Amino acid sequence: MTRGILLLLCLGLAACDVPPPSPQEAADRCEERARAAQGPSVGVTVGANSNTGGFGSASIGVSSDFLRGLDPVAVYESCVLRLTGETPIRPARLRVM
Repeated sequence: MTRGILLLLCLGLAACDVPPPSPQEAADRCEERARAAQGPSVGVTVGANSNTGGFGSASIGVSSDFLRGLDPVAVYESCVLRLTGETPIRPARLRVM
């Protein structure tokens, strides 16, 4: 009984017609993914407040595209194609390494 309801719910969600992102939205989203494919991202936070004094934290992020050694430009182009069904409207704006 529960599986049947779950199956119907999944089929209902799959039938929802979600419009694809605009070419500009797709380019912006895919640039973020391509930037992540360029290398690890590092974040550092340092501060102080009057209640607890000093604090700090650090984080490192690594994307699966980077670990697989994929070309960031290829990641961008395939991402836009997958989201819109069209080629990118502009080249990827990536940081210089």
